[in-house]
Amino acid sequence: MSSAPLSESQVRDCLRGVNDPEIGRSLVDLGMLKGVRTSSEGGTAVTIKLPTPAYPAPERIADLVKGAISRLIPTSGSVTVDFVWEVAGKDSGGTLGLRAKNVIAVGSGKGGVGKSTMAASLAVGLQRAGAKVGIMDADIYGPSVPHLFGVKGRPHIVEEKGPEGQIIQRMDPIEADGVKIMSIGFLVAPDEPVIVRGPILHRTIEQFLRQTAWGELDYLIIDLPPGTGDIALTLSQLLGLAGAVVVCTPQQLALIDAVKAINMFRKVKIPVLGLVENMTGEIFGRGGAKLKAAEMGVPFLGEVPINAKIRELGDAGRIRAAFDADSPARAPLQHVCEQAAIQIAKSLLETPKMPSLEIL
Repeated sequence: MSSAPLSESQVRDCLRGVNDPEIGRSLVDLGMLKGVRTSSEGGTAVTIKLPTPAYPAPERIADLVKGAISRLIPTSGSVTVDFVWEVAGKDSGGTLGLRAKNVIAVGSGKGGVGKSTMAASLAVGLQRAGAKVGIMDADIYGPSVPHLFGVKGRPHIVEEKGPEGQIIQRMDPIEADGVKIMSIGFLVAPDEPVIVRGPILHRTIEQFLRQTAWGELDYLIIDLPPGTGDIALTLSQLLGLAGAVVVCTPQQLALIDAVKAINMFRKVKIPVLGLVENMTGEIFGRGGAKLKAAEMGVPFLGEVPINAKIRELGDAGRIRAAFDADSPARAPLQHVCEQAAIQIAKSLLETPKMPSLEIL
């Protein structure tokens, strides 16, 4: 028996009842149904627009779509599902002229928990997924991002045209495998201490944001200093951050400080995207951060096991290799990246909307 062709309206009505597995709302209402193409032979091609290239396991959506259409009309013919992506963002550059859809702060309540390694890994993971990513080292007193990426040098000065045609001089960020990087570490000698007071610290952070030629970014990762200093307040005043990721280790002593960091972000009205448990394993234990996240009502973004390979790659300036196919760190780090990205999408798409459908 020949397959009966479906109409676009049939497909749309059918998929209205299919919820995105991560956000939990209708694909149609979320604007994720980008297009439908039907053929006279009865085949149906559906295009889904993902809110991030780091969407976790999109094949789940394909299975749901195919199942829903097949249940609607068992003889509907072949169903194919294609994916495109467009990063959902707050366009949070504000008056700084920063063209970044999402700015993510990565912080910790104390030092020594792998915050900078996690910030660098977040930048690498999102860039590997296909996004345009930059990372700003705001740990002025202990900049380590350049070392993690194995880059050095002094940023060149470039000239750009401002909104009114005026010439603006900006610093060209150092690039490492597609990730744009700015750090005080590029501007001072490796063994030279940075001794500055609060107001100068504030101006330095603003300068890095305003006077760096970042270009257009999907995500700008900001590696904060450890503790609960005033840089988070500075960022909250300058930008509309997409949120903050808090990194800690599983033991109680680190969790006490992680709680302080979460409460600090809440106090300055920066959304907390979630908590990451780093160095999980025999030395520090396991599961403490997950329990604390549930207790405080924040998402748990995942755990990264303690592994000498991650330390070795960071020391060698090869943090990107942590995502290689044979790396034991690849799966947990990729999971953290995906969960951070989807938390941003959730916050932006929590108000349902009815988009216009593109007929392909």
